[in-house]
Amino acid sequence: MSPTPKQTRTHRRKPATGDRTHNVNAYRIEASWDHRPDDPAIIRTSDRKRARKVFRDLVDKGAYVIFQEHLGWDRWRTLREADGAALRAERAAEQQLAAAALPPAPASYRPEADDRNRTWLARMNVRAEAERRTAEQAAREQAEAEARRRRLAAEARRDARALMSPPADVRPENRRRARHITGAQR
Repeated sequence: MSPTPKQTRTHRRKPATGDRTHNVNAYRIEASWDHRPDDPAIIRTSDRKRARKVFRDLVDKGAYVIFQEHLGWDRWRTLREADGAALRAERAAEQQLAAAALPPAPASYRPEADDRNRTWLARMNVRAEAERRTAEQAAREQAEAEARRRRLAAEARRDARALMSPPADVRPENRRRARHITGAQR
């Protein structure tokens, strides 16, 4: 078979100049949980948006997640790391602060710390416990003072008539007669 005129054309399209290595445009997400550290989840994809979504979802599930980019020849560069369990605990502490009507962590309180809401919640709980103990002590002392005042008032009420009358020695019916004795009987 002889070639047709189309087959004999010599002009060919110039090939694309990009890198055609198949595995360079890849992302890898590694996730591990505290309850199963020996069994990590590893997800590979070439779609960056999907990789970011998977990263966020795994962080929300409480995993420690590492987001990596492929550099070629099985070399990976870490782009982001996140501790999902710590972030969940931090969000829970923030919600507990709001639920307990405690003041939120001020902006100047450990601004770069990952656990600032948790430590602030612990600090507020210690402060609330100290205030509660102080209030209990003050209430106990108040109750003791009130009981003492009531006891003294009851004693005064009970003994008021006796206190208002003169002592028995002064009353004429109880007065002793003086005995006159001679000096020799002394």
